[in-house]
Amino acid sequence: MKIITCIKQVPASSNVQVDPDTGVLIRDGNNVKMNPFDLYALETAFQINSMVSNVDIHSVTMGPPSARSVLEEALYMGSDEATLISDRRFAGADVLATAYTLSQLIDHINDYELIICGKQTTDGDTAQVGPEIAEFLSIPHVPYVKEIIEVKDKSIILRSTYEDYDEIVEVSFPCLITVDKGSNVPRLPSYKRRVAFKDAVIKTISLKDLKDKNPENYGLNGSPTQVDEIFPPTSNTDSIKIHGTPEELSASLLKILKESKYL
Repeated sequence: MKIITCIKQVPASSNVQVDPDTGVLIRDGNNVKMNPFDLYALETAFQINSMVSNVDIHSVTMGPPSARSVLEEALYMGSDEATLISDRRFAGADVLATAYTLSQLIDHINDYELIICGKQTTDGDTAQVGPEIAEFLSIPHVPYVKEIIEVKDKSIILRSTYEDYDEIVEVSFPCLITVDKGSNVPRLPSYKRRVAFKDAVIKTISLKDLKDKNPENYGLNGSPTQVDEIFPPTSNTDSIKIHGTPEELSASLLKILKESKYL
């Protein structure tokens, strides 16, 4: 069984810089980590590996050359191979262009039964890339997966959790699923695997390797949505003291909440 896991490198803190011209985050390889939701996606792949035999897990990511670090982490955790898709013409992609680029990479790999993504990323929070990849590849997808119930030869049975109910679904291969946070306990990278994979080759794919080589379909050029403005939130530690009877304090607090538009 061939599984592709889509992972991403995201800022490790809120202390990030923004490109003033493009309005996108500057990703220079410093102060970064693997997207937390992707850790659960990886662990789901590893759990499937323990449920059925002959599983190959291929981790992929899109980003600058520094994004190789999350692929190395995936290999040390349990992935069998890894591929980076990187090209300056991919920079500034919105969710649609990102999903299209990843779908082109997966089409280039062209060897999978199951694609596993984290539900969303902590730097974008759209939860759209996974389903959009599935749409570009014309395969079924299931979101918010919490549990893998059974893996069959031609399908997978899983549980999805929504706000008010759970749903058990059987979906045929090839398909894509997005995994929610808390669905399992991700393992740590293994020192033995770090030693074993220290010379592992991480393949790099660029625009020239893809079926669609038109640069207008990627990056800022291929993004129908553009960031108008992005900036870090300002912190405010101003405080006031109010005095009076319990009734007066309640009235004062209510007034403050209304004026601050919390109510």
